[in-house]
Amino acid sequence: MRSRGTGVATPVPRAGAARRIRSALAPLLWIGPAIVLIAVVVLWPVVEMVRTSLLKISSSGLTLGSRGAQNYTDLFSEGDLVDVMLRTLVWVVGVVVATMVLSLGLAQLLNARFPGRRVVRWAVIVPWAASVLMTSLIWKWMLDNYFGVVNEVLVDLGVIDKPVNWLAHPTQAMLWMMWVAVFVSLPFASFVILAGLQTVPGEVYEAARVDGAGTFRTYFQITLPLLRPALLIASIINVINVFNSFPIIWAMTQGGPGHATDTTTTFMYKIAFFDQNVGESAAMAVVNFALILVLVLLYLRASRWREEVS
Repeated sequence: MRSRGTGVATPVPRAGAARRIRSALAPLLWIGPAIVLIAVVVLWPVVEMVRTSLLKISSSGLTLGSRGAQNYTDLFSEGDLVDVMLRTLVWVVGVVVATMVLSLGLAQLLNARFPGRRVVRWAVIVPWAASVLMTSLIWKWMLDNYFGVVNEVLVDLGVIDKPVNWLAHPTQAMLWMMWVAVFVSLPFASFVILAGLQTVPGEVYEAARVDGAGTFRTYFQITLPLLRPALLIASIINVINVFNSFPIIWAMTQGGPGHATDTTTTFMYKIAFFDQNVGESAAMAVVNFALILVLVLLYLRASRWREEVS
């Protein structure tokens, strides 16, 4: 179109383009609140964590200036860091693997039909619904070398000759804490796998029986592959929860004696509140965050590799 008297073409607004823009922005009305929530609850704390790891902060919380990478230098010069990180890896892998293996069996039991199944399901939820701190304290009292029921039972059964102070020995303490972590992780993983089992069509099992497949073949070639999404979700959430598990270790041993039962989470806490070094503790938090991401990505890669192979 030409404007009168000038002979210059003037653009005409196109209604179609405006409609396309409106249709493209319309989903933001629905996902906008979720994006804002994620930004405030997830992204902003991560940014602040990284920023804090580059600052010098007093014990009262005052920022005293920038330290650059010095907090990371101080962290990696800590003599106990390597042992703590290796112990954390053993802690996470041991607890998650034991939890997933036991959860598979427990989910199969909960999926079976038997009298009182609903009551059993309710009972299984209890360790997960209860406070992790209180569960840890109860187990600490049960393991007491003078009045604990664990020593009393083991002595009565003749397994040990005299009461043992289980939590005073680092290896034994770690094994007991790993058991408590498995105990509180079992319900969630079991119910996620149970939900996966209930989505498997019954016709698949009927077809397997017609083809002459036995129980073990049916389980490993049909049930487990169909449970892959549930196993993936349960494993990833367990990795994150166990990696960041603070109440169990702190309630039972406080990472002691010394740093002998510390993981990166309790080690980070001690740097912040015992050594009064907030910046270095934030650097440990960044490293912790990176380690979780690496573990999750490795697990996802391994799961994708198994899926391609199968």
